[in-house]
Amino acid sequence: MTPARYHRILEVLKRRQPDLTLILEGVHKPHNLSAIQRTADAVGVLDMHAVSPDRPYRSRKGTAMGSQKWVRIHNHAATADAVDALQARGFQVVAAHLSERARDFRRIDYSRPTAILMGTEKYGVSDQALALADAEITIPMAGMVASLNVSVAAAVILYEAQRQREQAGCYDTPRLDPELRARLLFRWGYPRLAQRYDGLGLPYPRIGDDGVLLDPVPEQVRRTLTPQADKN
Repeated sequence: MTPARYHRILEVLKRRQPDLTLILEGVHKPHNLSAIQRTADAVGVLDMHAVSPDRPYRSRKGTAMGSQKWVRIHNHAATADAVDALQARGFQVVAAHLSERARDFRRIDYSRPTAILMGTEKYGVSDQALALADAEITIPMAGMVASLNVSVAAAVILYEAQRQREQAGCYDTPRLDPELRARLLFRWGYPRLAQRYDGLGLPYPRIGDDGVLLDPVPEQVRRTLTPQADKN
């Protein structure tokens, strides 16, 4: 890992928002999934939750533009699993859904721990998910079409969340737990090396200034390395 890459990764990690996430319920088109993941990375989202009992989340590399490396995906078999877990951690779950109950998406306080629930491209958010959500939101439309593409809608909502969080100072100081930040720094900076440490169940080495490893690489790890490993 070069010093420039080290400082770039460190700066991104300082702005990650662990209490802003999305739940994608049945969103199955790869280009939509990847576009949402790309926007999530752009606004500092660390985790996304995909509900798809039949097929695990798969991103399309061309659309995701590498963002699949930086935004962690958690797969769930049922919407309730994702919603219940996040609400137990203090997240408000807001569902993007056109209804009489829905409020203008800009009236939600996104500086609070928030999970944005987006539904399938054809049918939207399920009735079960709506019953679990804390609020429903809608994007005002002035044209003949009643809704936006799911990836576009997610981007509009996420950038409103970013705007509010910038005003609240959420990006000004690191939000990640220091231990998690150190783990992600190693995984992002030395991805192949991290896979080998994980495979052997070994603790990650410490990283010093400019990305230099402070601890020697164990022999059992070095034996598995190739000359090209982690030349970032």
